[in-house]
Amino acid sequence: MFVNAITTTYADVAELVAFCDHSQVRMNWYNQQLVKTNGLGPRPTYFAEQFDQMIAEVKPDTVIVTTIDSTHHIYIIRAMALGCDVITEKPMTTDLPKLQAIFAAIEQTGRTLRVTFNYRYAPAYTQFRQLLMDGAVGQPLAIDFSWILNTSHGADYFRRWHREKQNSGGLLVHKATHHFDLVNWWVDAYPISVFAMGALSFYGRENAAARGEHYPYSRYTGVPEAKNDSFALFLTSKEALRGLYLEAEAETGYIRDRNVFGEPITIEDTLAVVARYSNGVLLSYSLVAYSPWEGLRVAVTGTKGRIEMDIEESITHLLGDGQVSASKGPFKRARMRVFPMFGQEYEVNVPIGEGGHGGADPVMLEQIFSPTPPPDPYHRAASHINGAASVLVGIAANQSMRTGQMVFIDDLFPLSSMMKK
Repeated sequence: MFVNAITTTYADVAELVAFCDHSQVRMNWYNQQLVKTNGLGPRPTYFAEQFDQMIAEVKPDTVIVTTIDSTHHIYIIRAMALGCDVITEKPMTTDLPKLQAIFAAIEQTGRTLRVTFNYRYAPAYTQFRQLLMDGAVGQPLAIDFSWILNTSHGADYFRRWHREKQNSGGLLVHKATHHFDLVNWWVDAYPISVFAMGALSFYGRENAAARGEHYPYSRYTGVPEAKNDSFALFLTSKEALRGLYLEAEAETGYIRDRNVFGEPITIEDTLAVVARYSNGVLLSYSLVAYSPWEGLRVAVTGTKGRIEMDIEESITHLLGDGQVSASKGPFKRARMRVFPMFGQEYEVNVPIGEGGHGGADPVMLEQIFSPTPPPDPYHRAASHINGAASVLVGIAANQSMRTGQMVFIDDLFPLSSMMKK
């Protein structure tokens, strides 16, 4: 997504100056795309251990971090120390020590960090915020939020590096950071206490065996027995999957197509969270990663009414090249309704944009790269403080699941004092 934006739409105001990765194969693949698709020459490539050399030689203004979640902090902190601003993919990081280290680096260097919460820019979710800003529910009091991942998208987190909590922080950090950020943004408040429960209920070898299912292979590609496995992903099926993963395996050791009913899997696939916010709002949140359909159901109830939004997404599979397959637009069905406390309910049009994440990606990229982006009355740009406010819900939820206790955010990190500044 970033490569395409910098080298096409915003090529007049931005320049892609280098790639840095563990894999030369992967960097070569992207350079080939630049030559083939954009007619550009290849960019310089550096291995991860050459990060400092890269900064010294190509002198970037900004480093964009898209590594696995548990290593975001390494490149954020080092880039700032070397004089660069940073844009990072969500989640900002995965645990408390790394979060503290990032904040220390920002304080010491004065550099800026932006977290790319693209869901903020989706027209449907922006419309939801507009209704709340307009006072459609009065003062928000309660939020009921369910996120449903299907057996294509949801399963993919159990094929990849995400399946080990040491890499991703689990789905409450990696995936739900999107959703917690939406709640923080919608109600313009920050979380103060969190309680959570979770389980690995569907994926994994033990769960399959309990259902009488047996999948003896560790991966799918090249395994004849996996031919009729509904959860199989074959890295030979798409050019991007072959070029970015299969052909890089010898170099990186990273297996992209691991059996979702294999081992090890240390994250949960069934999650329930309750949280209290600084303005008194109570959140009830749930996530499952093995549903027949994908989407969300969210309702905000307040002193003057209720807003409900139900969306069934069209995602069929992640393609492996940063794109998402969606037939006939991002939504199969979408409905938004307002229920005034003592009035007639009414439907609100659910706007749909072009591009990834329900039309969010092009809007976000414009805000990031355009020298004169349109005014943003919704305040969608997310700072390191917003990044912390979302990821701390997941970090607190993980601690709550370990201890069985309610976790108070300020006992972990002084978020309330930062949000009030």
